[in-house]
Amino acid sequence: MDWDILDFAVFGALVAAVVVTYRLALRWTGNTAYRFAVGVALAGAFLLVWVNGAVGIIGASGNDANMMFFGVLGIGVIGAFIGRFQARGMARALCATALAQVLIGVIALAGGLGADGAAWPRDILFVTGFFVGLWLLSAWLFRKAGKTG
Repeated sequence: MDWDILDFAVFGALVAAVVVTYRLALRWTGNTAYRFAVGVALAGAFLLVWVNGAVGIIGASGNDANMMFFGVLGIGVIGAFIGRFQARGMARALCATALAQVLIGVIALAGGLGADGAAWPRDILFVTGFFVGLWLLSAWLFRKAGKTG
């Protein structure tokens, strides 16, 4: 991959956003499960944006179907605000995020999106499972944080 200055700027902004958000979470709570949950969710968001931007998940990076994954992140962010960043609300938001991830995988498979890729449908199934696992792990940690205070 041949990176230009814009690629480095976007990557730097993405890393900065993750670090700032995590630092805010560290200041906001001393609950270890909550902190880990935020870390897992941020890692998932970072990886989703990075992989999607670098190589694409559905077909190549230029495939417009990849734009659906920003909806996954949007659901997570909107859910976090609705849940007021409280542990139980965050758990629900991450479950909704996982569901959105599954729905995009189903849409991609049912619609044959990215079928021209060498590893289709295996790549869709693997990536969907990986991210659903991250979202559900984060939801479980938030739920645990909600039970401990």
